[in-house]
Amino acid sequence: MKFEVIKTGSRIGRRQVLGVALYEDFTAEDLAPLPSSIALLVAMQIPRENFKAKRGRTLVVPLANGETLCIVLAGLGDRHTARPDDYRIAAYQIARIAATRGASSVSMSIPEASGAVISRGIGEGTALACYRFEKYHEPDEDDRFVVPETAAILNGDAKRLAEGFIIGENQCYSRDLANEPGNVINPETLERAARKLAGECGFKIIVKDAETLAREGMDALLSVGKGSATPPRLIHLEYSPASPVASVAIVGKGITFDSGGLDIKPADSMLTMKGDKTGACVALGVIKAAYELKLPVNVHVVIGAAENMPGGNAYRPDDVIKAYNGKTIEVNNTDAEGRLTLADALAYACEQKPDRIIDIATLTGACAVALGDATAGLFTNDDEFADEFLASAKLSGERFWKLPMDDPNLRKKIKSPIADLINSAGRYGGAITAAMFLENFVEKGKPWIHLDIAATDYVKEPYSYYIKGATAYGMRAITSYVASLAEKGR
Repeated sequence: MKFEVIKTGSRIGRRQVLGVALYEDFTAEDLAPLPSSIALLVAMQIPRENFKAKRGRTLVVPLANGETLCIVLAGLGDRHTARPDDYRIAAYQIARIAATRGASSVSMSIPEASGAVISRGIGEGTALACYRFEKYHEPDEDDRFVVPETAAILNGDAKRLAEGFIIGENQCYSRDLANEPGNVINPETLERAARKLAGECGFKIIVKDAETLAREGMDALLSVGKGSATPPRLIHLEYSPASPVASVAIVGKGITFDSGGLDIKPADSMLTMKGDKTGACVALGVIKAAYELKLPVNVHVVIGAAENMPGGNAYRPDDVIKAYNGKTIEVNNTDAEGRLTLADALAYACEQKPDRIIDIATLTGACAVALGDATAGLFTNDDEFADEFLASAKLSGERFWKLPMDDPNLRKKIKSPIADLINSAGRYGGAITAAMFLENFVEKGKPWIHLDIAATDYVKEPYSYYIKGATAYGMRAITSYVASLAEKGR
């Protein structure tokens, strides 16, 4: 898609779909970007449809003649409480309606579009509007969906629009990977996808196979993948720009399918477990976006890729395994496997000497119980780092909530009587004890954030700018944070 910026005073006509975002206190003057004859028609239709421009609401006014197919009004709600995400949602709604109607061009008038944050959000929302995962569908003869060739934005910031579109497109790239079923993406084919990305972008790549994992003492990751016919891998990508101003490691959980292992899940709980690799998919999207945005930040991506399956060689409850950093772990639940893969990946990531580490994982159902399905959990050993990240996340529209890690009673629960740690401390405070477990594999003093996206990685019913399926939640927030490091360092 190509973005065009319409200068102040121009109208947004002569496109197949025209969109106007409005605050609740809008007047007829706010319809001025529309051609005058169309604006009059729309003004007459608004009271008939009782359109109040409430946040997230839309009104579509079809047109019978001429080049323009329809007008889309998108509500922003109260102008005094409008959030950056409201403008992103409005852009998504306008562009999505254009795409579903087969429009080749769309034009938008969105308040505050000249602002950098809003323009970037418009670019992101427009990219997200183009997303569908239709790879395994037979074509529907009634389906008119077409990605518009051009999007014209009244008073937009061309640079920020382009940046936002890059971020949105790479979130869609991550969603494509996450949506792939387990018979398509396994540790071997995830490695293949990483190698393809490395080749396209010139990234350095290191892959450690099962033999190397065993030789180097990464028994936590190796144990999780033992029950699968496809052996596990540790995948390391590095983006090394000239004169980097900072260095960050993104560690992604890459469980390509999670049956629960010998502690097997109920059948219903296995549905959507193809998405247990979403953290890894997000990490790949972040490094790809950093490259395309030309951010002067050294980015490492480390993925522990495994398939957690039952089998004659599967790891067992009561096993004691040794992680890469020498810590021993008693296994009391083979379905608490993600933290084991992350243990070795985190310890390895620390060896790369990044300034900061972010891990992202579909880790615990407990986080979903605590925060619901539209907010992800954040845990940290550095409150300043967390506050900086949360500021970036807020602008990105992705919701995270910081949960405490200072409860000594919970910390006792991850201790084992026969090893250094136990891999599952039970239901109560489960998201917190999982984060406490992971902290043992982060170098002391290294700023670290753990993002638990177990509730937000998959949408069962469409909302906001998400359709059913994988969301790649956290991709925009992490990319925004990496971009903020670039801004600070310039």
